[in-house]
Amino acid sequence: MKKYDVTGMSCAACQAHVEKAVKNVPGVEECAVSLLTNSLTVEGTADETAVIKAVEAAGYGAKLHGAVKKEDDGLSDSDDRRLLKRLIYSASFLLILLYFSMGHMMLSLPVPGILDNHVSITVIQMILAVIILFINREFFISGTKSVLHGSPNMDTLVALGSAVSFVYSLVFLFVMIDAAMAMNMSLIKDIASKNIWFETAAMIPSLITVGKTLEAYSKGRTTDALKNLIKLAPEKATLIRDGKEIEVGIEEVCVGDIFVVRPGEKIPVDGTITEGNTAVDESALTGESVPVDKEAGDTVSAATVNQSGFIKAKAVRVGEDTSLSRIIQLVSDASATKAPIARIADRVSAVFVPVVLLIAVAAFAGWLIAGKEVSFALTRAVSVLVISCPCALGLATPVAVMVGNGMGARRGILFKTAASLEAVGKAEIIALDKTGTITNGTPVLTDIFAAEGVSESELLNAAASLEAKSEHPLSKAVMEYAKQKNAKVSETTDFAVLPGKGLKGLSNGKWLYAGNAGFVSKKAVIDKKTEEAASKLSAEGKTIVYFAEEDRFLGMAAIADTIKSDSAEAISQLKNMGLKVVMLTGDGAVTAKAIGENAGVDDVIAGVLPEEKEQVIRKLKAEGKTVMVGDGINDAPALTAADTGMAIGAGTDVAIDAADIVLMNSSLKDAAAAVRLSRIAVRNIHENLFWAFFYNALCIPLAIGLYQLLFGFPWELKPAVGALAMSFSSVTVCLNALRLNLYDIYDTRYDRMRKVKKVERKVKEMKKTITIEGMMCGHCEATVQKALEAIDGVESASADHVSGKASVTLSKDVPDEVFKEAVEAKDYKFISIDAE
Repeated sequence: MKKYDVTGMSCAACQAHVEKAVKNVPGVEECAVSLLTNSLTVEGTADETAVIKAVEAAGYGAKLHGAVKKEDDGLSDSDDRRLLKRLIYSASFLLILLYFSMGHMMLSLPVPGILDNHVSITVIQMILAVIILFINREFFISGTKSVLHGSPNMDTLVALGSAVSFVYSLVFLFVMIDAAMAMNMSLIKDIASKNIWFETAAMIPSLITVGKTLEAYSKGRTTDALKNLIKLAPEKATLIRDGKEIEVGIEEVCVGDIFVVRPGEKIPVDGTITEGNTAVDESALTGESVPVDKEAGDTVSAATVNQSGFIKAKAVRVGEDTSLSRIIQLVSDASATKAPIARIADRVSAVFVPVVLLIAVAAFAGWLIAGKEVSFALTRAVSVLVISCPCALGLATPVAVMVGNGMGARRGILFKTAASLEAVGKAEIIALDKTGTITNGTPVLTDIFAAEGVSESELLNAAASLEAKSEHPLSKAVMEYAKQKNAKVSETTDFAVLPGKGLKGLSNGKWLYAGNAGFVSKKAVIDKKTEEAASKLSAEGKTIVYFAEEDRFLGMAAIADTIKSDSAEAISQLKNMGLKVVMLTGDGAVTAKAIGENAGVDDVIAGVLPEEKEQVIRKLKAEGKTVMVGDGINDAPALTAADTGMAIGAGTDVAIDAADIVLMNSSLKDAAAAVRLSRIAVRNIHENLFWAFFYNALCIPLAIGLYQLLFGFPWELKPAVGALAMSFSSVTVCLNALRLNLYDIYDTRYDRMRKVKKVERKVKEMKKTITIEGMMCGHCEATVQKALEAIDGVESASADHVSGKASVTLSKDVPDEVFKEAVEAKDYKFISIDAE
C-alpha cells in the first residue's frame, strides 16, 4: 500500500472526485481518500507518477508521502494558523463594513460628513467587500478550478453565492450612481434598502472561514493521539563507541550499536539489554501503568522510560522498524482507510454539489415564476448555495475513526483499518486459541503431593535432580518450581528419555524414575490416596507426573498451563456483550473441558491441530461473523480466515501481519475493550451521518422558502445566516466525534446483549475406541491424534492421555492392524481396539 499527500481538497465532493480519478488509473486495485488527513492510500501495481498525474488532472495536488517525522505527517498546525490569520483580517474589515452598512444605515451611527450619503456609503461597502473577497480568494480559486475540471465542490458554492451577491450589488451601484446624477433620491433610497448586498457578499466567505477555522481546530483535536505518539519518539541516543559515550541523533543509530540509558531517560530504539537491570515504564506503548522489570537478555522498546537502573543494550530495530514507528504507521494507515459504513456518504457526496446547483437555479426560477421580485428569488438561490454542506458528510466517518483509533492506540489496541474498527463490534462468535490467549502459555507446577513417609523437600530434590537434564516442557515446569523452593539438585548419570513413558537416571547411587502412572507403577507401588488425588487433579485438566526412587514411591506433581488471572472475567464480558465464546485447543477432551469450564467459555473444540484451525474458523463463519484471537505463527492462517483477526500480546511478527487488530498486551480484557470501542465508534458514526443528512434535509428546504410557501411559516433565511449554519455543521460533527474520548472502554456498565445466532456444537459419532499406553501430556495427545487422522478412512480423531484412550470416526472400514502400526510408529503401546 502506498500513501500520498493530497492538497486542495475542501469538502467531501473533492474527496469523491480524487477517489474517482485515481480508481481509473491502470493498476489501481483499491484506493481511499481521507479528507481528515488530506491523504490518499492506493493498493495495486499502479505507477506513482500516473497516480499523481490523475490527481493533478482532477484539479488537486499530490506527492508521495514520506517517512513519518516528528514535525510532519499531514498533522501540522500550519493550516490552523493560516486560517486564524485569514479570519482575523476578514473580521477586521468586515466589522468596518458592517459599521457602514448596518451601523450607519440602520442605527444612524456617525460617519464623516463627506461620506454621509447613500452613494458614498455604498462605494465604501464595495471597496471593503473587494478587500474581504481578496483575503478569502482561496474559495474563488478552488471553486473555479473545480468547475474547469468538471468537479464542482463546496468552494464552488461559496464562491458562487458570494460572487452573485457582489455582482448583483455592483449592477445596482451603477444604477444608483446614474440615479444620483439624475437627482432621483427616492430611487437611490429604494436601491440602498433592497438591492445592495455587499455586506452579504463579504459575510459569506468570512463566516465560512469562521467555520473552517473551528473545523480545523476540531479536526486537529481528533488527531491528538497520533500527534502524541509521534512526539514520543526520542531525538537523541547515547552510544558506546571506542569505549566512550557519545551523544548522537536518533537517525544515526544503527542495528548492532550499543547504547546506554540512565534512570529517567527514554530508551532510544528497540534493543536487547546486555548489562544491568531496571524497571521500565511501557505505558506509552501498551497503556499498562505498572513498570516492567527488565534484566540482561530482555528486550526494551523505543520511547519507553527507564525508571531505576543504568543499562546497556544492543540496538535490534531502528528507524521505521521500531515498535513505536510501527504503531504510528498502523494508526496513520488505519485513519487513511475507509470504513464500509462511509460508502453511502461517498455516493451522496459525489453528486451533492451539482444537485445543489440545480436546486438553487430551480429556486430562483420558481420564485420568479411565482411573481416574486428578483431580489427575493436571488436571496433564496444564494441561501441554498451557502447553506448546503457536503463537508459534514465527508467528515462524519473519518473523524470518528481517527478518534477511535487514537483511543485504542493509547491503550495498546491497534486497528489496522477502519473496516476492522467497524467489523469487530458486529461479531457474533469469538474463537480463542487456548495457549497464550486464555492461558499463560507456559506449563507450571501447580500441586505437589508427597507419598506417606516422604517429605516434600525430599520429593522435590529427587524430581529436580532427574528433570534437570530434560528439555521437555513438563521438566522445565518442575525445575522452575524447584528453583523457587531452593531444591538441591544432585548430579545424575545414565540419564535416559523413554518415549511415551518418562525419564530415568542414576543419582547418589540410586535409580530415579519419573513419568506416567503406567511406567512408574512398574517400579514402585502407587498408594490409593495418591491415585485418588491424581484422579481429581486430572479431572481439572492437569498433567500428572509420578516419581519413584528404586522401588520406593516418592509422590507426584500436577502440571498445567494455568489460566491468566483476567481471562475468566474477560470471557464473561464478551458473553455479556452477546458473543458466543469458543475455545480452540489441541488438548484432549478431558483437559480441554476442564480448562473451558474454568474459563467460562460457551463451547470447546478439542483436538484441533495447528493446521486445522483455519478449517474450524471457516465452519464457525458459516454460523455467524467470527473473530479469531491468537498469538502464534500457527494461528496466522486462522487469523486471516476469520472475519476479524486479533493478534494478542503483540504476538509473533507473522501473527501481527495476518491480524486486523493488534493487542499489545496479553490481556483478553483488551479483546473485550476492542469490541466495546468498535460499538461506540460505529454508534458515533451513525450519529454523525444522521446529523449530516438531517442538517441538509432540514436546511435546504428552509433556504428555498418551502416552509413559508407550504405552511405559512414566517421563516425567511438570510444568506449570511445560511453561511453561519453551514460553518457550524462540520464543527458539530467534529465535536461529536471528540465525545468518544469521554468513554472508558473498560467500563462494562453499558454493555448490551445483542441477538446472535446460536452456535450448536456438533458431536461427531465415534466408531472405534483405541486403548493406548504411554501418553503423558497434551503433546502426546496431539501426536497420536495426528497419526490417526493421517490414516485413509479416518474422518477425525481425538486422544486423551488421562484415560489412555483415543477415539476415531471412520468414513470407511479400516483394519485394526493399521491403527496398531500408526500408534506404535510414534513409540506408544497399542493395547486394544473396540467398536462402538
